[in-house]
This record gives sequence, structure tokens and C-alpha cells, in this order.
Amino acid sequence: MIEGIKAIAILAGKAILEVYNGSDLGITIKEDDSPLTKADLISNQIILEGIKKISDDPILSEESYIEYAERKNWKKFWIVDPLDGTKDFIDKNGEFTINIALIEDHKPTLGVVYAPAIDLMYYAEKGKGAYKNGTLIKNVSNRKDLIGSDSRHHSTVETKNFFVRNSINKITKFGSAVKFGKLAEGVIDIYPRLNGTKEWDTAAGHIICNEANCKLVDCVTNNELVYNKENIRNEHFIASRNDLNLS
Repeated sequence: MIEGIKAIAILAGKAILEVYNGSDLGITIKEDDSPLTKADLISNQIILEGIKKISDDPILSEESYIEYAERKNWKKFWIVDPLDGTKDFIDKNGEFTINIALIEDHKPTLGVVYAPAIDLMYYAEKGKGAYKNGTLIKNVSNRKDLIGSDSRHHSTVETKNFFVRNSINKITKFGSAVKFGKLAEGVIDIYPRLNGTKEWDTAAGHIICNEANCKLVDCVTNNELVYNKENIRNEHFIASRNDLNLS
């Protein structure tokens, strides 16, 4: 199944790059004031059509939202962000991704994060390890002088205070779900996300991190993030190596 999802992501990535390298990104603004480009919609269509050819499980996508009344009893489903990091796409920094994950009993069990502009793909299946462009990765860092990551576009005062409070002075910035891949391969040690994300932003990166000795902990429940909630919005969370417990 993972090979099929990787192939779908690559196909969607090619279509996204055609828009990315063109002269018209087709930018509009959604009701929540976030940007939307025609690449988001083209990618969404390719991914949905591709998944339906290889799976009968339902699909929840950022650009094809399904109300809770219809999905509340789903035990197994796909969750998709066809273009994560639209601001990175518009800025043309290359750090936007396609995120596709399989959720089973509220937890991700398969995930692909693909950044087509920089030819970077992270992927994982439960119990089978995490990979970067075909090479097995795992965060085996034991650094005491921690390296943190912050969002390029969504940093907050709370995030900056977190770094100060925990004496984390080395801060890197990456776009979209690339941060989860950097955590999984040990480039960074911790990524606090102390403002709004949705389930499709985190699901694929979550299983990749889990398979690479890392975790995504909900700041409210102190447990790992869960999926297919009535409110698709995540609570604030901290993604980190498994051995770290910072707040």
C-alpha cells in the first residue's frame, strides 16, 4: 500500500510543480483567511482519484471536508493535505509538502510527506520504520544542547517563551511538515507547535516521527495526538524525541 501512496504523491507533486513554475498561482483567500491556490485543488483531485483506485476506505481532505456526523463512526480512513504550506508555496522557498496518512482507530498507521520542489520524501508504516528517500532514518540524538524548530510563518510568543524557558538557544526554521521529517532524522530535537493546526497537517508526519523514536504530545491531555475528533483542530502539541519531556 505504501508504494501506491508514494506514487500518488509523486504524481500530485508533478502537477503542483507545473503551477509552481508557472506565472499564475491562482491565489484566492478561503473563509478562514488562509490562502488557496489552484495547485491545492489540482493536487487534491489527483490524490483523491488515486486513493480511490487502490482503497475502499473513506477520505478526509482539507479541500474536501466531511462533517463529523458523516465520519464519526469511521474506524479506518485516509486523511490528506494536498498542499501543506501554501504560504511557503507562494513564497517559492520549496518547503511545501503533500501529506497523506492512513488513520486506524484514531491513530496514524501509514504516512507520506513529500516535498516535490526539493525532491524530498519521508514515509513510514507502523512497525516498519521511517524512511527518507528510501533510506531508513531514526532520531538517535542524545544532545543536551537541544536544537529546536519553529514555523516560518506561524511562530508565536508562546513558542518563543517555550524555548527561553527550556534554555533552547539553537532554533531552526522549516516550512510545513518538513519539520516532522527533520525531527525524525535527528536534525532537530524538538518542535513545539503552540498555535492552530488541523489533523491533516500532522497525521502523516506523526507516524513518521513515531517510527523514528519520536512523539507528538497534546499539551492538554499529555497524550499523543488523536484523529477524527469532532473538531478537526489539534490542541497545541510538542513534537520531540521520545526521551524528552519538556513543557
